Amino acid sequence: MVVAPHPDDEVLGVGGTIKKKVNLGHEVYVAIVTNATKSDPVRYTEEKLINVRNEARKACGLLGVKEVFFEDFPAPALDQYPGHLMAQALSKIISETKAEVLFIPFRGDIHNDHKAVFDACMVAARPVGSYSVKKIYAYETMSETEWAYPFAGESFIPNKYESLSQDEFKAKLDAMSCYRSQIKSYPNPRSNEALEALSKYRGSTVSVDRAEAFMVIREID
Repeated sequence: MVVAPHPDDEVLGVGGTIKKKVNLGHEVYVAIVTNATKSDPVRYTEEKLINVRNEARKACGLLGVKEVFFEDFPAPALDQYPGHLMAQALSKIISETKAEVLFIPFRGDIHNDHKAVFDACMVAARPVGSYSVKKIYAYETMSETEWAYPFAGESFIPNKYESLSQDEFKAKLDAMSCYRSQIKSYPNPRSNEALEALSKYRGSTVSVDRAEAFMVIREID
């Protein structure tokens, strides 16, 4: 399961890996945590919410995601919201899907929503009782991760890489193109050109054509 603070984070950070896992026969779920209309209905109208959620369904459908879960926690104000309620909602989804692997946002991202979702995920995926989650990885989100504070504790230092075939990476670009309300023109980091540059850089780090990079948070074997 990929946990995304906002619609498009799942594609920006994990789009190619989602397609790769689906191709290998895995069931992949996406949980999108926020609803910006709840906190700022003037700027984020109900019409915009419906549109971006439809874009998310289309993008995730293209990647082969089995189901997309939409929660309604208030963006961009999650740092002011009781974190245990998010953790409870995510725990319920984890129990329902029996997810064994979680991809979650990096806690050092500049957006406070990402920090809050990371913390809620770690509570929801605690290894107690009949837990299903055995592996947790943090992904990088273009336009959030690279703008973090320049301190060691806030830096994204990948130690896990998923190599991507040309078709898997193309699926990621096609999925991102579904987000017409979110995608930008280069050199904005939320552009297909920037995503391709990052994928090649991450790939060259481990001598493959393209890759997505992650930080290992927990692995239980």
